[in-house]
Amino acid sequence: MTKRTADLIITSNAVFTGLSNQPEPASIAIVNNKISAIGSEEEIKKYAGEQTRIFHYHDQLVMPGFHDFHLHIMHGAVSLLSVDLFSARSENEALEMIGKFAEDNPNHPWVVGFTWDSGYWESQKLPDRYALDRILPNRPAVMFHAEGHYAWVNSKALEIANINRFTENPSYGIIGKFENGEPNGILYEKAMEFVTKHAFDYTREQKAAVFHHFLSEAARLGITAVHNMYGTDSLSVLDDFDLFKEFEDKGRLTTRIHLWPALNGDLASAEKLREKYCSGKLQFSGLKQFIDGVVTSRTAYMLEPYTDKPDERGETAFPPELIKKWVVDADKEGFSVRFHAIGDGAIRLALDAYEEARKVNGPRDSRHAVEHVEVIHPDDIYRFKELGVTVSMQPDHFAMSERGVYTERIGKEREKNVFLIKTLLDSGANIAFGTDFPIDILNPLLQIYRAVTRVDSSGKDIWHPHERITLAEALKAYTIGSAYGSFRENELGTLEEGKLADIVVLKENPFDIPVEKIPHVEVELTVTDGEIVYENTKETVK
Repeated sequence: MTKRTADLIITSNAVFTGLSNQPEPASIAIVNNKISAIGSEEEIKKYAGEQTRIFHYHDQLVMPGFHDFHLHIMHGAVSLLSVDLFSARSENEALEMIGKFAEDNPNHPWVVGFTWDSGYWESQKLPDRYALDRILPNRPAVMFHAEGHYAWVNSKALEIANINRFTENPSYGIIGKFENGEPNGILYEKAMEFVTKHAFDYTREQKAAVFHHFLSEAARLGITAVHNMYGTDSLSVLDDFDLFKEFEDKGRLTTRIHLWPALNGDLASAEKLREKYCSGKLQFSGLKQFIDGVVTSRTAYMLEPYTDKPDERGETAFPPELIKKWVVDADKEGFSVRFHAIGDGAIRLALDAYEEARKVNGPRDSRHAVEHVEVIHPDDIYRFKELGVTVSMQPDHFAMSERGVYTERIGKEREKNVFLIKTLLDSGANIAFGTDFPIDILNPLLQIYRAVTRVDSSGKDIWHPHERITLAEALKAYTIGSAYGSFRENELGTLEEGKLADIVVLKENPFDIPVEKIPHVEVELTVTDGEIVYENTKETVK
């Protein structure tokens, strides 16, 4: 370092560097956008100058910034300004929440909601268009299911989207129908695109406003890096990489963004994106695609039929041979690939595709990944380590789906192989955590809590207690695990001299409090690229 005087010095009795499993007393000197030195408070004093801001945090936890390995920025940004239905426990309760939101937001052309789940409702039955029509007869409405793979819409939305009894299903999508052939208001997978292209028809100014709000929330929650994943055309319709670049150029990008657009065979376009977005704050990182859907709607691709519907086992979003060809071609050009794969059939297909690429192109450090990894066949567990494939998981997902419904779909035998976080970690695989926001809320500490407790959807029982991991392991999965998954382990993920200064300070130390309090711990300070992007501290001492 040519400059010795620190811009910031952060001191605490509890600094979790990520290099060990316990916090330790330390001081951190930050010069420009990097960690210049870490040592004792006495050792770091020499970096203090007239302009240095010095923070003493006593026993509050200082750690690397949270690195969310899987989310959907713009779709999530919209959800922050929409009605959250996850707490509804009946159709009527959901309708009351939607009605109140619509009344409170009369200027919203569309009424948009997220995270309803009829598996938690008293009836456990899917709603229909007419239920929404009762409260919103003339205003279009779209409510996204908790898992994001189907949506509930009203008649006005169907009218605007020109969906009627004669509308054909898109490829890998279904328009739900009543027995008389009329649309029932449930749109699965790609069928959602008919509606979202209208609901999300935002101006540039509207996009900028919701994106700015997202960045503020990320900073407030200690998130210093995210991976923006392709989320089907219905969920990615608002994505605007040039808007992200505009924020970066104006110094307004307060969270690092890694871009993962669609894997679709168009490598020429992907190459242009790789060349265009290549900075430390905004970079193209690879390509992402879907292999299957989700268990609750029986669209997850299984090796064997569903227990409660023996004539179904889901299907792949694209023909398996096409998926393999796309991976082989992308791998040959040096692209990393990530697949949404929830069923054991989908996970195996993803791993088979990566193995095929290795056979055809030769081994390389590709850092491919599989997203979600919910129901895995035991034979595939060790393949992640063997193939160098990252396990990208969102631990709170197993508490989002009603456990009884989930088990009913796949049966008790396969249920033994659900969300095997510790087993995969112990196998030597790289584990990276994220939220899948807006499928789940943006708070990283909820994912940490779920990984260390395995408390299920009842809030009382523990789903496979032997799959719990330690707090240190969970924090590492949310920091260095994600950094490694994006080839940035030499820049990010731990607190070390020379690394980029992405740091978060928590108001409490999760190592010292009852585990049930972890999701409620707030952030005191967030530093991204050496800049304070969120501050809620009264502990500043100069």
